[in-house]
Amino acid sequence: MSDFVMQMEGIEKSFPGVHALSNCHFDLFPGEVHGLVGENGAGKSTLMKILAGIYTKDAGTIKIRGETAEAHNTKQAQALGISIIHQELNLMKHLTAAQNIFIGREQKKGLPFLVDDKEINRKSGELFKLINLDLNPRAIAGSLTVAQQQMIEIAKALSFSMDVLVMDEPTSALSESEIEKLFKVIQNLRDQKKGVIYISHRMDELHRICDRVTVMRDGRYIATNPMKGISTEQIISQMVGREIFESNHAHGDTSKNEVVLEVKNLKSTVKTGAGAVKDVSFTLHRGEILGFAGLLGAGRTETMRLIFGADSMEGGEIFVKGERITIKKPKDAVDRGIGYLSEDRKRYGLALNMSVKANTVMASMVKFLKPLWILDEKKQKSVTQEYVKKLNTRTPSLEQLARNLSGGNQQKVIVGKWLVRDSDILIFDEPTRGIDVGAKSEIYKLLNELADQGKAIIMISSELPEILRMSHRVVVMCEGRVTGTLDSKESTQEKIMYYATLRGKDSADNTGGKTINARENS
Repeated sequence: MSDFVMQMEGIEKSFPGVHALSNCHFDLFPGEVHGLVGENGAGKSTLMKILAGIYTKDAGTIKIRGETAEAHNTKQAQALGISIIHQELNLMKHLTAAQNIFIGREQKKGLPFLVDDKEINRKSGELFKLINLDLNPRAIAGSLTVAQQQMIEIAKALSFSMDVLVMDEPTSALSESEIEKLFKVIQNLRDQKKGVIYISHRMDELHRICDRVTVMRDGRYIATNPMKGISTEQIISQMVGREIFESNHAHGDTSKNEVVLEVKNLKSTVKTGAGAVKDVSFTLHRGEILGFAGLLGAGRTETMRLIFGADSMEGGEIFVKGERITIKKPKDAVDRGIGYLSEDRKRYGLALNMSVKANTVMASMVKFLKPLWILDEKKQKSVTQEYVKKLNTRTPSLEQLARNLSGGNQQKVIVGKWLVRDSDILIFDEPTRGIDVGAKSEIYKLLNELADQGKAIIMISSELPEILRMSHRVVVMCEGRVTGTLDSKESTQEKIMYYATLRGKDSADNTGGKTINARENS
């Protein structure tokens, strides 16, 4: 009998025109957290989808607890004790949190067509307690934040009796406090001798919780290393096989540059709770990268959706280049030179069933019109190819459907869309969520280049090192309010977390409704 709870040997997989996996290997001990890393498109998710029964392998062997086994669908995989948390959310938005967790496994109330909602709500509540999630099981999934939806996916995976749990970028939408809760759950699984496969681009997480790490590149197995004794630089070198760009922005003083966006006393129509925006004010200068930091529910995304016209505001003023403007819908914002890259790229950023070319040019169609309103196909191809090359987007062709790209390459297509539009003000909401270290490097370089060209950039990020690395200034929010604004020279993780937790009465008492400069309270 093998000591491994799971082994994959010589795995091959091809799709039309793409050899996705070539002679790949992976194994897992009971009670082990085994990291799996590689750039977007390296084959990590494909390998795990074969294990979970979503794809069928072309060649190779899979052993579960020493016995040859293969799952042809997710139900068979679950019967083998394999559960997976996908990188992309797969919830039914019109169902409750509890209904999503137990869909297909509903408790019956006597008659086969009567579902015992009370029982599945009770069981979901117990799962939420296990992961320290404060959420009503009856909440409609579509009304929840991306982070809350991610936690529901985690609860759903834990609801199965499993020996192997695959976590594909589980922290990509979570705040620091939620990540800590998740790590405690992982430690509990380790103590129960469950095996965890942990896919992540966050090197600090890998070093904290993984026992070993396997590296893939271009659909091939590269190496398996003990986490003790291997550096982040060595892992990255194995992943990318090339030198990458590490942002070290000069963080020059942009305070004397033209103010291109000013927001005064912005309020949302949501009165209380997550999603409420309360009296938010800030300025954005030409050539500036303005970071927005805060914990889950702080109101960062909600603020940007108000500015972009995606949600209705109750009060406040918005000025672009000194002129007060009215934004009632996204088109109003786009016409004023504002572009918005949403944190939920599949829901708000892409037309998934349309091509890379169509997605790239869709916000700028008027630029591609010839006389008689005929679209200039040649110009569309030329411009799309330019930005595919500039952003190093990996796609077999410009006609490839957006849904078939990896998460990082989908993100690049959205960035390209707003660059083609030539927006002066760019709002990037979690621009590197779910993106590998090589793609992150390219996004960092791009943001710096855009700032150097005079673009004004707002960047929301839950990764504090990223905020500190990239921002000229950092706006910190808590419970819908701006609680502090920090210059890059005085910003630290400790100061950001202080303002990010300046809650309720403390926030009101200390700010008086105004932004605090860190120099006054350090």
